Amino acid sequence: MTVLSALEFEQHRGYLTGLAYRMLGSLADAQDTVQDAYLRWHRAKPAVVDNPRAFLSKTVTRLCLDQMKSARRLRETYVGPWLPEPLIEEMSLDEENAGEVAHDASVALMLALERLSPLERAAFILHDVFDMDFDEIAGALDRSEAACRQLAARARAHMRESPPRFRVSPSEASRIAEAFYAAARSGDVAGLRDLLAEDVALRTDGGGHKPSALRPVLGADKVSRFFAGIARKAHLASPQWVRRVTINGLPGFATIEPDGTLQTTALDIVDGRIAAVYIVRNPDKLGQVRAMLPPGRT
Repeated sequence: MTVLSALEFEQHRGYLTGLAYRMLGSLADAQDTVQDAYLRWHRAKPAVVDNPRAFLSKTVTRLCLDQMKSARRLRETYVGPWLPEPLIEEMSLDEENAGEVAHDASVALMLALERLSPLERAAFILHDVFDMDFDEIAGALDRSEAACRQLAARARAHMRESPPRFRVSPSEASRIAEAFYAAARSGDVAGLRDLLAEDVALRTDGGGHKPSALRPVLGADKVSRFFAGIARKAHLASPQWVRRVTINGLPGFATIEPDGTLQTTALDIVDGRIAAVYIVRNPDKLGQVRAMLPPGRT
């Protein structure tokens, strides 16, 4: 029996992983979904696949929509703020795939996508992020083209409620990130206040597995005192391990904290100030980071 080429599938893997990650907020789940799509691709009859990318986009989208039904129920009982799985661009994905997955997948965008219904999210991602035509989206979602246009329009209206993302030069991002790291680790409240926007928001995701703030911490005063309090509790101890990384396109750090907790910290910088801090401590979301650790670290 003639089967579809595995090599041809691999040409689309990066694109499909990026699509599934934006749908699910988890790179591990996205990779599993893409592998499931590969099995369906392998079983498909070549005669029914006239456009491989459209076929695979439809397959991955529908698999993601099925997963999102149960994922939304889990989010309702999630302990504390939910953040997407950190996407470390320097990680195990090869360079070409990493670019496709990481492009325009900021934490702010991923959080904004969470406010959409599954179908709105799919229509928006397929059209506005991946430039798919509405006739193809209609086939993927099993809806009329007009209905898909309405879904995308509603999603776009919701997305406009979120602040736009600002691009920061690498040199400025590095300078601010290093200054934040030094001030946060030393408990320097004044130094932190100089770096933080007045309306800065701190979100920490421990998922009920690791200690974290159960609600967002809002405002420069509260956020600076939060980090100063942590520094005092840690007696200014240095992390066991630290590495500068880019997380969902944002400057940040991967660390093993003095108590052995693995975490990532991402900084969203706007107009020279830190507008948001995203900390992930949930071990279920840090498998990629564990792969970065030197021998002897777990």
